[in-house]
Amino acid sequence: MAVFLVSYRHMTLSTTAGKNWFGRTALKGSLAIWLAIGAATLTACAYLLGSAEAASSCFVYVGTYTTAQSKGIYMFKFDPASGESSAPVLAAEARNASFLALSPNGRFLYAVNETDRFDGQPGGAVTAYAVDSRTGSLTLLNRVGTRGAGPCHLAVNPSGKCLVAANYGGGSVAAFPVRSDGTLGEARSFIQHKGKSVNPRRQEGPHAHGVTFDSDGRFVFVPDLGLDQIVIYRVNAAEGSIVPHDPPFVAVAPGSGPRHFVFHPKARLAYAVNELANTVGVFKYDNAQGVLRHRQTVSTLPDGYAGDNTTAEIEVDPQGRFVIASNRGHDSLAVFAVGGDGTLSLRGHTSTQGKTPRNFAFDPSGRWIWVANQNSNSLVLFRFAPETGTLELAGRTINIGAPVCVKYMLSKD
Repeated sequence: MAVFLVSYRHMTLSTTAGKNWFGRTALKGSLAIWLAIGAATLTACAYLLGSAEAASSCFVYVGTYTTAQSKGIYMFKFDPASGESSAPVLAAEARNASFLALSPNGRFLYAVNETDRFDGQPGGAVTAYAVDSRTGSLTLLNRVGTRGAGPCHLAVNPSGKCLVAANYGGGSVAAFPVRSDGTLGEARSFIQHKGKSVNPRRQEGPHAHGVTFDSDGRFVFVPDLGLDQIVIYRVNAAEGSIVPHDPPFVAVAPGSGPRHFVFHPKARLAYAVNELANTVGVFKYDNAQGVLRHRQTVSTLPDGYAGDNTTAEIEVDPQGRFVIASNRGHDSLAVFAVGGDGTLSLRGHTSTQGKTPRNFAFDPSGRWIWVANQNSNSLVLFRFAPETGTLELAGRTINIGAPVCVKYMLSKD
């Protein structure tokens, strides 16, 4: 910005001189030249600022299932400038701390405890931690019950005042107020889903599987694998509560098993990954009304693949050019290009170099992806080219037992 201010000062002097020497024609030409220089300088500044942000190191938190190789939430430091990472350390001991969520201000981290009982009562729990922005260490704040078995996913709304958790085993959702100190109050809303769908083994009842707030935080979307529905709730952030929306859901094709759901970062579009059908659904989103309209469904698998597979995670790259979904069985990332109307075209598949890619996530620069291969106890790093959508193995693997979720937070060092 300082460079631009100097350029602007010179532009003023030069155009004044041009008016005196050559008249209005020279003035216009000189002004155009200096405007072009100013624009170029702004572009350079934006590039440098973006590069600085991209180069900022960050903490990577990894949620896991409790096994002989894992005791809870792990953390390591990652440098996007070089792709280097530190050795992982146990940040918090916790049982089945599978999925994680960070508060919008980065001061707090929340984890589901994917269990069937908590404090002697049926259901799992959500745990709140304070984050040390300089060391990445976690300090336990409190833990509250989700009132449903097997909580598998959670999210914090953009205001940071409401957390919603999805209970897979219980087929229900719970909403909690988030206090100013990061602690969680008891559930203000608990809503039991009801019904079933066509797969007798996996859809014998409701299975809430994901939580995604829209950018305004007015609505929250819960894919229910057991119902073949993306259930929609209105959010009262001040109270930390939710109520069913009207319409209360959008249906997907029978047997699809919607699992996770993500919004496009720059357009009114959304994408759902369907675990059982191995597909991605494309939706137009009316953010004023909280309404989804189905546009397209595409397969995540190569033509002719006949092996067992279920999908797991879906992400849109920060520029909004590509959608990526993970295949468990084929053990790959399927990359789709986003068309001008938001629909998808398959670009190809990249092996995750491990078994059962449960989760993956872009780093803050949008140029790296860590993939959590649950059944090979490994995190594998890939370079991502935002211009082409290609993925390149970066030659870096971290061994962590049963990794399930990856989250990033910029460090303050």
